[in-house]
Amino acid sequence: MNKGTAIVGFFISFLAGLGLMAAYDRSNGVEVSAESATAEAGPVDHASAVIPVTKDDPTWGNADAPVTIVEISDFECPFCGRVNPTMKALKEKYGKEKIRIVWKHHPLPFHKSARPAHEAAAAVHDLGGNDAFWKFHDLAFANRKGLNAANFKKWAVESGVDGAKFDAAIKTKKYSAKVDQDLAMARKIGANGTPAFRINGVELSGAQPTPKFVEIIDAQLAEAKKLIASGKKASEVYPILVAKNAKTGGDKAKAERKAPPPDTTVWAVPVFDDDPKKGAKEPLVTIVEFSEFQCPFCKRVLGTTKQILDTYGDDVQIVWKDNPLGFHPRATPASNVARAVYKAKGDKGFWAAHDAIFASQPKLSDEELLAAVKDLGVAPSVLKQAISSNKYGDKFEQSSDIAQDFQARGTPHFFVNGLRVKGAQPFAAFKKIIDEQLKKAKALVAKGTPRSKIYETIMKEGKTPPAPPKKNLGAAPADSPVKGNPNAKIVIQEFSDFECPFCSRVNPTIKEVMAKHGNEVKIVWRHMPLPFHKKAPLASEAAIEIKKQKGDKAFWKFHDKLFAGQKSPGIERVNLEKYAEEIGGINMVAFKKALDDRTHKARVEKDIADGKKAGISGTPGFVVNGYFISGAQPYGAFKKAIKLAKKEL
Repeated sequence: MNKGTAIVGFFISFLAGLGLMAAYDRSNGVEVSAESATAEAGPVDHASAVIPVTKDDPTWGNADAPVTIVEISDFECPFCGRVNPTMKALKEKYGKEKIRIVWKHHPLPFHKSARPAHEAAAAVHDLGGNDAFWKFHDLAFANRKGLNAANFKKWAVESGVDGAKFDAAIKTKKYSAKVDQDLAMARKIGANGTPAFRINGVELSGAQPTPKFVEIIDAQLAEAKKLIASGKKASEVYPILVAKNAKTGGDKAKAERKAPPPDTTVWAVPVFDDDPKKGAKEPLVTIVEFSEFQCPFCKRVLGTTKQILDTYGDDVQIVWKDNPLGFHPRATPASNVARAVYKAKGDKGFWAAHDAIFASQPKLSDEELLAAVKDLGVAPSVLKQAISSNKYGDKFEQSSDIAQDFQARGTPHFFVNGLRVKGAQPFAAFKKIIDEQLKKAKALVAKGTPRSKIYETIMKEGKTPPAPPKKNLGAAPADSPVKGNPNAKIVIQEFSDFECPFCSRVNPTIKEVMAKHGNEVKIVWRHMPLPFHKKAPLASEAAIEIKKQKGDKAFWKFHDKLFAGQKSPGIERVNLEKYAEEIGGINMVAFKKALDDRTHKARVEKDIADGKKAGISGTPGFVVNGYFISGAQPYGAFKKAIKLAKKEL
């Protein structure tokens, strides 16, 4: 193929990616993706763009793709790891012709192992190219707790890089400059946390769900299409759009998605006698903090809370509520240790334990927790017993339920005299609210309200939590898989997808629901494979065939195998057959024929249609006797819905 032909072929396939032309397989009359019609293009220099992209940046996708996603990330950040399934879904949905993903290093200063990991990754990219980098990237995130020099070399070799060359490259420290360059770029564009994304310059922060990305990408594809139609070259699309979006804060679609107004609702968050407190004894402003000890953002906000107390002295009190998150396995043991110290030593002891445990983070093993609080005068045997028995679990559940009720799902989460403040915000964000609340409280005191009654008085006008939304969903088909009490009057219909990482994440919560409410509820499975999860539909059909042959018990075994193997070895056809054989007693001839013939495709589509009709479009989604729970919510959300459902029986 000559050079001119190659350029023409690339341009045609690029137009196909924008929807201006369809690539067509004439042999079978099936429309195919643009990605299958062309190879990945070589590098394009976008070093002069507002958000630069150069040959030194690890990339995935075509250099002339109409949408560039700049991913600013940290190998040690748990939220960066959490967004990886979303990035995989975007790759599968759009392909290399429509999106380009560009990696920028952003090791956060309090992640001590992150900086060396990023320098190692930069070395791998330099020595082995993009493919080697992404292999290293996947290994680093899969083994986030093992970020050390020995593993960096091991992963580099597994990624195809010569070990001796890697060692020599690391010794030079030459890749430190690349990491510093990326950090400077992130500061310049205001990307201070991780993960952060710029989609053709449009800002998206945090581990957002796939639909958030899709909304922006689709809008940018439309903008790129207009540019190409106006005569712009494919290589000019990114510099033009990133300049426009970085300058204006985004395109028209982003303007329409402008941030909602601040929540000015005063929420009636209860404060109990056994909640640890610090600061004023008779405060004018009460700050309720939902937090936990393994969360890095909870640690990050410590300087802010200290500044608040130093600034406002006897006018402000901070009230602690434990909200150990399910995906932080060491949060609950740490909370039990702090609570045991609180029980023995009161508020002063609790806050000393609080500071010591955060100072130890991320070292939170049982031994490390005991070492952290060894000087606080509580016997190790008492602390060990608190950990092993989850002694204060009921208290944690109470606080978590309240957090759920008031939609304080993440940590840290604050209520300042009932006004919501989300996340590890800077002092200035709190100061504005505190100053306003001080004026309000002083006015109440002037009218005769005792200082000791200020919070109680304000809470009388506060808003209590809303009930969960409802969905009008009829009974599930009679052949739906069921577990729990088959005669239970409380029915939890679960709309789920075997390829969805959030569906996998909620499974421990469902086990907890069954353990605590098993005799009064039943779980009914509804299939909802999402369109960008290409392997999910066949997995659902396979599960239906298992149910048809061997009943509910076999279905749930197969269900567990699919989720256990979701990432590795995967849920491709070959593994579906392997899992079916492991169930035992399955007629594999009939099983394979059902998959070949797509026998159960219509049955899957029936569940999808029922869900969509009820207004359910994402997974996981749960309907508890009409009450709707969206996403991988904690146990408290289910407990609340079950309690409401029981009242209506």
